[in-house]
Amino acid sequence: MGAGRLRAALLFRPACGSRPPEPLTRGPRSVPCLRGGIGAGAGDLPTGDCRVITPIRILALEPFLGGLHADFLAGLRERSRHAWTALVMPARQWRWRMRGAALHLAHEAAGLAGKGFDLLFAGGYLNLADFRALAPPAIGRLPAVVYLHDSQLARPAEPGQRRDLEYDFINLVTALAATEVWFNSAFHRDAFLGAARALLAEMPDFVPEGLSDGIAAKARVMPPAADLRPFVPGRGRKRKPPLTILWNQRWELEADPEAFFEALYLLDEQKVPFRLAVVGEAMRRWPRAFEEARRRLADRLVRFGYIPDRRDYEDQVRRSDVVVSTARHEFFGLPVVEAVAAGCFPLLPAALSYPEIVPADLHGTFLYRDERELRVKLARVLKGKAPWDHLARLADHVQRYDWGNRIREFDEALERAAHL
Repeated sequence: MGAGRLRAALLFRPACGSRPPEPLTRGPRSVPCLRGGIGAGAGDLPTGDCRVITPIRILALEPFLGGLHADFLAGLRERSRHAWTALVMPARQWRWRMRGAALHLAHEAAGLAGKGFDLLFAGGYLNLADFRALAPPAIGRLPAVVYLHDSQLARPAEPGQRRDLEYDFINLVTALAATEVWFNSAFHRDAFLGAARALLAEMPDFVPEGLSDGIAAKARVMPPAADLRPFVPGRGRKRKPPLTILWNQRWELEADPEAFFEALYLLDEQKVPFRLAVVGEAMRRWPRAFEEARRRLADRLVRFGYIPDRRDYEDQVRRSDVVVSTARHEFFGLPVVEAVAAGCFPLLPAALSYPEIVPADLHGTFLYRDERELRVKLARVLKGKAPWDHLARLADHVQRYDWGNRIREFDEALERAAHL
């Protein structure tokens, strides 16, 4: 959810404007030794085994700080044992960010050349190749991890629109310039690598061999994390009809709100009881389907609109019963994970990253193959005929995406990357 942006604004000052801000730095946590039974994650070490952990110094470069990007970077810096300094820019004008953010961030990084950084951690809207060329050698030559929440290269082209290869090539050269490329899902990784091969195949000549294989060799699937603890109390709530259906995804065409609302219109005509909460991060201009739904389903609505306060958003998710995704394109459905953690019964496409998020033996319960199957399954859930007993296991399963269960993997992967 973008609701965490208020918190993120306290942790980062955008590195832009006429007055360059000082980079925000958080020092390392003191982790002199881990022993069996002592310290975070120490249970993985034999009793009596001791190894000294030296935190590394990381320079984060995020040209598009907003929404999930801001929440993720804030959560990582807050919980990491390593020392972080962040140069960031606000989330607007994404095309210009991809073209020109390297100019500004390299200029800002010049003042940090003597800080002794060990690793760069870059967002996907940065042209890393340009940044490496423009930054002082003490920074530009550091090992670099690129974390891809999203990528233009792996996005499907919009129907009827000509694809702009400029941004595809920025993603491509950034991946080539990185030491490691971290994808938020295997679906994203596979789509990116397939698109990279297709893009290189379009070049008329002088294409070096092995480029896509080189990216594949340094690709790593690192799902994002979130603080799921506030959602867990929702699992204990008694659920009685009419159940509340939740939309907590972004208000954009790629989420296919028309398919979502068409399913609800049919259920409305059939007099199936339900309530509706339409939240999620809204753009300045959202698809017309939302305005139509506000009119046609007015008597069903309990909430409509973006919730800027994080606690208010968490409360609404806890008070919901069913979460539905009709996404045509996304790389990882973190808002859906939040809803499942709160005990919402999910109905999700049998595509994108959802087959990774839901265990294989639960696909038949929580995934659907087409709009007809969605309508049938949703009606069964609302009428109290769904296998709710399967939900507890899925809610337990998604706890793997909580920061408490993810931060050690991130810290150790960052440490390894710094020494590559």
